[in-house]
Order: sequence, then structure tokens, then C-alpha cells
Amino acid sequence: MSSIADRIAGAPISWGVCEVPGWGHQLSPDRVLGEMRELGLAATEFGPDGFLPAAASGRAALLEEYGLRPVGGFVPVVLHDAAHDPLPEVDRAMDRFGSARTLVLAAATGQDGYDGRTRLDEGAWSTLLRNLGRIAGRASERGLRATLHPHLGTVVERRAEIARVLEGSDMPLCLDTGHMLVGGTDPAEVARTAAARVTHVHLKDVDAMLAARVRRGDLPYTEAVRAGLYRPLGTGDVDIAGIVRALEGAGYGGWYVMEQDTILDAEPATGAGPRADVAAGVAFLREVAA
Repeated sequence: MSSIADRIAGAPISWGVCEVPGWGHQLSPDRVLGEMRELGLAATEFGPDGFLPAAASGRAALLEEYGLRPVGGFVPVVLHDAAHDPLPEVDRAMDRFGSARTLVLAAATGQDGYDGRTRLDEGAWSTLLRNLGRIAGRASERGLRATLHPHLGTVVERRAEIARVLEGSDMPLCLDTGHMLVGGTDPAEVARTAAARVTHVHLKDVDAMLAARVRRGDLPYTEAVRAGLYRPLGTGDVDIAGIVRALEGAGYGGWYVMEQDTILDAEPATGAGPRADVAAGVAFLREVAA
């Protein structure tokens, strides 16, 4: 198994690049990818549609310029609506993956943004679980691995919903330490008890007080992010080191993606901005690896 230091990847959302309309100031690929290279990241997720070239060849060429490997991409898609077939949409996304192997699904509500809360009835749950199986099979046929990302503002965000996916499907999980904690799931417990289902990891540290306000419905998710919901690794309330050690002890060999969602109001000065938080997280993770 390669060392943790060789499996640290980036994500454009750590630089405020997001698919949500009106999320904030969007940095250019040149700045984001250049700072990833400066920090010594090995790879990156793609970011939202439109951030990188649409064609797989163009994406690969651009990432190669910055010495970055393609990990895969986050694909939010409606999975619970019996009148909507998600496979064509997922196929189009996978067409752009090139050599990237990881399809990170989110069970979207169908609305823009992640500030709402949607609960499913039994019929919708049956449709969602069936579609997870279909997508996992299609991804496997194409040499990719699908994984489901429990995510605030989607239909799989809370502890009971994650448990239902684990019990009702074979779909692997993306363990996002931030979204799980904010949604009421202990990510350390998942790492200890369900490591065999974890095939991808997003690392965030979290301000637990802000997380509790989001969980209660007192604070919209977007406003919590703006207020500093996500902290540099090692400075919040998630046991990042314990989670990484538990996963490594269970044989996890996948990526650790530095994914600290942020919102920018304007272009930061050179050397300033999100880069510092990502750098702190990378340093922390390398200490854990050592």
C-alpha cells in the first residue's frame, strides 16, 4: 500500500469553486491548480462542470501541466424520482472522466443549493436504492468505482439515512468527515465499524457549535460555511487523526481529499486566501502519516 503522503488530493471547493449558483467569487483554474501544485498535492477531483475543460482529453492535458493526477468527480444527481432515469446523466459525466476512477455521487433533491431538507417516502427510497445498484453496475462496466457521498442538503444526510443505504444496498461510501458530523453521524464510528464500505474520503474539520446550529435548523448550511463551519485539519472538533488511523488499520488504500468548503467574496491577494488552510491541513495529515 502506498503511503498516506502519496494519496493526498485536492478539491476545487477548498478554493471556493462550487456548482451552487451564487456561492461566491470563483477562482480561475490556473490559480487553483497552481496552488495545488505548490502545496505538493498528488491529484485533484474535477470540481463543478465548467471549471475544467469538458472533454476528457482536455482535462487530462490541463492537469498534466500542473503535475496533478485526476481522481474523479462529484456528481449530484436525482436518484429517488421514479419518473427520472439518472443513468444517462451519470453516463455523460463518466464520459468526461478519462483515467479518473472514482465517481462520487450525491443523492440530489433536484433543487439548487444545499440549504433545504427533504425526506423520502418508502416508494422514493425503493427507487433510490434500486438506482444505486444500477449506477454501481454501470460504473463497474466502465472500469470506474461509484461511491455515495452523504451530503447536507441532499436526501442522504442524516444518520438513519446513511444506515438505510448501508443496509439496503452494496454501494460504497465516501466518508466525508464534515458532512457526516454536521448531519449527526460520528465519522470516527463509521471508520471503526464500516471501513469495508469506505472507498473514498473527504477530509474536513468542523466547528461543532456551528454544526449543531445547522442540524437544529437554526442556521442555513451556506451561511454556516461562510461563518467558518469548516476548520483546517487539527483545529476543529473531528478526530481526523483517529479516523485516518482506523481506516489505514482496516486496509484503506484510497485517496484522502482535502475538501474544506469555503466561500470567497473577492479574489485573494497572491499567497493569501484558502491556500493557507489547505497547507495547514496537508501538514497535519503528513504528521499523522509520519
